[in-house]
Amino acid sequence: MSGERSRTFELAAAGGWDLVVVGGGITGAGILDEAARRGLKALLVDQGDFASGTSSRSSKLVHGGLRYLAEGDLRLTWQAVGERERLLAELPGLVEPIGFLLASYEGDRLGRRLVRLGLQLYDLLGSGVKHRALSAEDLAMLAPRLSLDGSTGGFWYRDAQTDDARLVLRVLFDAVALGASALNYARVEGLVMRGGAAGGVVLRDGESGRAARVEARAVVNATGAWADCLRAEVSGKPAIRPLRGSHLLFPAWRFPVAQAVTFRHLETRRPLFACPWEGLTLLGTTDLDHDRPLDDVPYLAPGEATSMVEAARAAFPQLTLHASDAVSSFSGVRPVIGTGQKDPSKESRDHAIWSERGLWTVTGGKLTTFRAIAREAVDALGLATPAPDPPARRRDGAPSGIEDAQQRRLEGRYGAAAPALVAAAREGELERIPETATLWAELRHGARAEAVVHLDDLLLRRVRLGLLLPEGAREHLPRIRRICQGELGWADERWHDEERRYLAAWAAQHRPPAQGSSTRAQPLCPGSPTVRSCERRVDS
Repeated sequence: MSGERSRTFELAAAGGWDLVVVGGGITGAGILDEAARRGLKALLVDQGDFASGTSSRSSKLVHGGLRYLAEGDLRLTWQAVGERERLLAELPGLVEPIGFLLASYEGDRLGRRLVRLGLQLYDLLGSGVKHRALSAEDLAMLAPRLSLDGSTGGFWYRDAQTDDARLVLRVLFDAVALGASALNYARVEGLVMRGGAAGGVVLRDGESGRAARVEARAVVNATGAWADCLRAEVSGKPAIRPLRGSHLLFPAWRFPVAQAVTFRHLETRRPLFACPWEGLTLLGTTDLDHDRPLDDVPYLAPGEATSMVEAARAAFPQLTLHASDAVSSFSGVRPVIGTGQKDPSKESRDHAIWSERGLWTVTGGKLTTFRAIAREAVDALGLATPAPDPPARRRDGAPSGIEDAQQRRLEGRYGAAAPALVAAAREGELERIPETATLWAELRHGARAEAVVHLDDLLLRRVRLGLLLPEGAREHLPRIRRICQGELGWADERWHDEERRYLAAWAAQHRPPAQGSSTRAQPLCPGSPTVRSCERRVDS
């Protein structure tokens, strides 16, 4: 157990917390940050790494939810559009605008006139950036490889995208800078019950095996798709319908798109999209009931890959895509509140906040609306004065000595830590890793300052090389070792073990299915479920 982890664990055990947040995804990080900004003494714990579950496996979109508007959910769309604009203003370089092309075809259910009406309302709810109607000729210029058979033209509109894992880490480390504490690889084994109500958690460090009783005025369950597990401690009725969304990442030269393109599956009519992300093209997404154990790694099943690639081939026939063309794949499990809809896509993406015997559960919702959810959750706890209009985030001084675009990127991803990242770089480390926008110096910073416990924490979440480069960046591991081994303080034997662990995790979670086995279910590594014990309760 490293010195920093040991100190944080001892601080956790000392108690006196206003709030313990269980779950290190975007919802938990947002609640921790909101609590810290209101002066509460707050601790976040996660059994696995921060953002190791759904919050590093999303579609990377920060969007208003145009399809929710089509389903009549005006309130959710209005909230999401407002939060999208807030994030674009607060986190440039991390949350960036992206154009979307929406093709229309003869026989579409909604029809071109209704789609245009919906986009006008979408514009009205947003910042005033107007959509544009496109003729078939316009569409052919903007998406030259898109099939226009039967096309009546289309539309352009604006949304936004992000690196979802870095968004979680930015919010989390901002909270820590304000005085909050966070501990990864710390499993909640049960609740501390006082007078019949939750008054803390029993925590076990996953690295040292040490246990502690952590008392707090409030406990928040922000474990996403695993929320029912902790709710079982207070006899909460199961409510989560886990839905799996899977994606493929292709080299941009193999699947070139200049901006996001939305199209529909020929048979299911479900919308899919292809968009540029981090120098690759992201194809997604499925929306299926996740019938595998939550403790098993979510992975792209061959049937999902086949369905998405067939739809992409129909939409972009000139490309003759194959799943084996992909660099990597990833799947995440969405925490959707089940209402009994036959079609998973018809379930609402709204959030819920429940209080059950002192345990507050915050689940559902969208990546885009995490700040609004956090504000509502902290208000509901009643531990601090409500903040109806929180002040804008402080823009920290940017690093100097690098090009403007890279400076913007680093400031967005690392905030106040960006100058230290640049200052710590050694010779050649401010250069980009080939075929990515990532600097070698980001590896050193992640290893030095961002609570890395395992190599997969570094290469799948602190930086995204495991998704962006073939074979999980295997060819760069020697240089990565030279940069990071000393920062992490690992002996040679530990480094070799970590490499084996990382490459096994990559093969299980991210290898395109055509290149590997179709039966890859195994315990999740690094362990997204935040709570394993659903039966034990610890009473005072």
